[in-house]
Amino acid sequence: MKKKKLGNTGIEVSEFGFGVMTIGSSQLDLPLEEGAELIRYGLENGLHFLDTAQYYETYPYIREALKKTDVHPVICSKCLDPTYSGMRSAVEEALRELDLEQIDLFLLHEVRNDPDWENRAGAWRCLQDMKKAGLVKAIGVSTHHVDVAQRIAGTPEADVLFPLINFQSLGIRKGDGPGTKEEMAAAIRACSEAGKGVFAMKAFGGGNLTGSYVEALDYVRSLPGIDSIMIGFGKKEEVDRIREYADGTLPKEYRPDLSEKRIRIDQGDCEGCGACKERCPNHAIFWNENGLAQVDPDVCITCGYCAPVCPVRAIILL
Repeated sequence: MKKKKLGNTGIEVSEFGFGVMTIGSSQLDLPLEEGAELIRYGLENGLHFLDTAQYYETYPYIREALKKTDVHPVICSKCLDPTYSGMRSAVEEALRELDLEQIDLFLLHEVRNDPDWENRAGAWRCLQDMKKAGLVKAIGVSTHHVDVAQRIAGTPEADVLFPLINFQSLGIRKGDGPGTKEEMAAAIRACSEAGKGVFAMKAFGGGNLTGSYVEALDYVRSLPGIDSIMIGFGKKEEVDRIREYADGTLPKEYRPDLSEKRIRIDQGDCEGCGACKERCPNHAIFWNENGLAQVDPDVCITCGYCAPVCPVRAIILL
């Protein structure tokens, strides 16, 4: 698999990366050995770039996988805590749990429109200090928001951007409303031209665009300024397909089998706004005991009508 320089960071990453969230407790919740084996398989097949986060609780999977391979991947982690002390604790936790002296990338996790940036001033200052101390190689933000991506282009301290983008604009935000793929693509290009490394998330829109597999990947891969595309994997067969796509051996007409996949609502992302519940034509979404939306698999017909109306990209197809 081809590798590219991640902006001006000096870090080299594979064209496609392995998003580790999918195997964790908030999604597939794979047993430790099974999840670690899947990561090892991905590493051995060219996916040398791993993305995780403090709240994913997936460090044990990565640690176990690294014991079984000679591959030394680039690792990115993230933290939601807005405070200096919380971010410092998160960086130290990642280094300890992954048995590292330095982590390649550490980001502010899911930064939203103002005042979120200002509220995270302490955490951002901490990341700059962690970089100066040599504990982190490069710092930046992950975001679903066009506004934030635009801001990073003019933020000299930021080395990288991890934005959401896909050919249907699913999950892209701007201010308090939806954003478009064109707006996010322009922000990505501006960041790249400013020397920022850019790796993209949600090319498949949380799995909802997987049926248009090649089209979805072709769109993101064609965008100027993107150095790598992060994909979530739940099976070895999915790793095989992305490798074939990267090598140019996957047929253009390829359509994955989605018959066993089900609509799920990530409880860590859901904000209980009710948009999906109102949109569902089959009344398959209900409020659970935590006041969050949940899908009844016995009623859901996997039509996917709910996914486009979710403002926080909490609806996934797994």
